[in-house]
Amino acid sequence: MTTNDNSRTTGAPGSTGTSRTSADDGTPFLAVDNLSVRFPTPDGIVNAVTELSYDVHLGRTLGIVGESGSGKSVSSMAIMGLHDRRRARITGSIRLQGTDLVGVDDERMRRIRGNAVSMIFQDPLSSLHPFFSIGDQIAEAYLAHHKASKGQARRRAIEMLDRVGIPQAARRVDDYPHQFSGGMRQRAMIAMALVNDPKLLIADEPTTALDVTVQAQILDLLQDLQKEFGSAIILITHDLGVVAEVADDVLVMYGGRCVEYGTGRQILTRPEHPYTWGLLSSAPHLTGDPDKRLNPIKGMPPSLINLPSGCSFHPRCPYAPRLPDDRCVTTLPELRPGGRVQNHLKACHLPDPDEIFVEEILPRIG
Repeated sequence: MTTNDNSRTTGAPGSTGTSRTSADDGTPFLAVDNLSVRFPTPDGIVNAVTELSYDVHLGRTLGIVGESGSGKSVSSMAIMGLHDRRRARITGSIRLQGTDLVGVDDERMRRIRGNAVSMIFQDPLSSLHPFFSIGDQIAEAYLAHHKASKGQARRRAIEMLDRVGIPQAARRVDDYPHQFSGGMRQRAMIAMALVNDPKLLIADEPTTALDVTVQAQILDLLQDLQKEFGSAIILITHDLGVVAEVADDVLVMYGGRCVEYGTGRQILTRPEHPYTWGLLSSAPHLTGDPDKRLNPIKGMPPSLINLPSGCSFHPRCPYAPRLPDDRCVTTLPELRPGGRVQNHLKACHLPDPDEIFVEEILPRIG
């Protein structure tokens, strides 16, 4: 994945070997470069992630958005080393504090996973073991990376449950997952993920299936804990409202690739890719006209086995026919700076997407 000027701004996707800048010493905590994840199947190769690049710095939150099947979770599971090495073909580089995780042996990955980097999974009920108490599971995660007694680990579990807002933590530590509500289980998952003070936290749809009040509480909790620990967060979601609430930077994925990248404000107020326009037009707005119809993206996401030629979005893009040639069908667009600011990147052939956004898209979502 390259940009036209071979430059790379803070946190922005770009090509391998280009420069990076930061507010601290210039080195991102996580640097993903040209990451590709493929799975051989009897029907062909599933190109789940293709040439994905981005940086995440301590203290910042990167939101990764896109429809189901766009490659969001697959890319993050590659960071955690959770893919079956016998099946997945992973290329590129995933540098965590300068250490490339691609090709790291299982034993070293176990030492890193849950310690330097941790993950909150989408469904806490299926992620938590039903036969062990919440406290035992948090204590086990702590003991895996510390030489401590069971008593010390139990006290640490109570401390973490209290820190994430579980009332009467000393009593609830012995409860089982089924005795917790959905919001409480998600808090317990966060406590388990943070028990070893990781510097990178990956949250995969952390507010799915929670009511809006609990969603807001979970997002506030993540922000508060980020300030306390100084950690970096990758937030995987399809909910643009969640992105608006917490993300500093946003990466939009489609067909396994990054199609747009920018700050949260840039993506939500001045997006430049037709796919992002479609996501915004499909989402209801609390401040919008209640009688205004939503405009969902027509068609279905592409097969990752047989991706369309050229721009993968062109079969669903209503703006591709406006171009005088067939470049959307024949040529893969490069991820490059848009017309307004250098650190806002898009992969689109439209010559003036900003004008289309102002005239046609903004009235839909305003």
